[in-house]
Amino acid sequence: MVRSTAQVLTLLELLQSGGVRTMTELAGRLGVEPRTVRRYVGHLIDLDIPVESVRGRYGGYRLAAGHRLPPLMLSDDEALAVLLGLIAGRRAGLATATGTASETAAAKIRRVLPPRLADRLDSVLTTLAFTSEPRDTPTPATGILLTVADAVRHHRPLLIRYAAGPGRTLHAYGLVNHSGRWYVTGVDTGLGEDRTFRLDRIVDARVLPGSFVPPAGLDPAERVLTSMARAAYRHEVTLRVAGTLDQIRRQLPATVAEVGDRDSDGWARVEIRAESLDWLPGVLAALDLPFVIERPEELRARVIALADRLRASADRPS
Repeated sequence: MVRSTAQVLTLLELLQSGGVRTMTELAGRLGVEPRTVRRYVGHLIDLDIPVESVRGRYGGYRLAAGHRLPPLMLSDDEALAVLLGLIAGRRAGLATATGTASETAAAKIRRVLPPRLADRLDSVLTTLAFTSEPRDTPTPATGILLTVADAVRHHRPLLIRYAAGPGRTLHAYGLVNHSGRWYVTGVDTGLGEDRTFRLDRIVDARVLPGSFVPPAGLDPAERVLTSMARAAYRHEVTLRVAGTLDQIRRQLPATVAEVGDRDSDGWARVEIRAESLDWLPGVLAALDLPFVIERPEELRARVIALADRLRASADRPS
């Protein structure tokens, strides 16, 4: 009986690796006759695990989608990958509003691990250190995230509503996770404008009838970064910088600046919107590229003041 149960679980593990497993392969891996494989499959079906029979020359058995998640059989490498993925996801802000789900999932996996493997995994988890603090960012509701993703995938109009304000109909082009926050980007059909919305602020989302065709060559992540760079701030800064896009982006990422095409002399126009100018002189110095400040004059004065302080420090005797 114990051996039979172990063989049934081994069969489940083989099927969970994906694809169709032929009768010959399964019988060989389990070391039993084909009729015994059929009996083991019957045991799995009795446990409400959806095993399908595939007919034909290359037929056999495979797992199908069922009404519930079947028991998972994980190898050592798979168990470690899942646990580390859950930890990394929580720290990176990839969890949803049901944040405890990742914690309970990890606890369930660890609870059923054999002592030998559990001890090895605990060695990794208890000795692992991170160089950055975990992100404490608002997370979207699971239902909102899944509804938006469905609308994006099938190009269906989406009705969303924030806690305050009327509902908006959106042709959603993509889901983007940036710095631990979830965003959906697309066209607000009521305004006829490109818009980006944070999922954690959406309190209701519904897929509407109909469909649309998204623009060709669309990059949702780039759209989100550009919308951040164009957000309204106190100061609008315009520069000309002599350098390549890669050189400029090292200090001025897409979330901070819009960089135009370079002219024939190699100068690129850079536009920055900032609430404060205090951080810009140091960033411009770190560019290590020739630049010209077109506006505002206040920034020019701050850069000159920084240059004077650096010169004074450099001239100070040791």
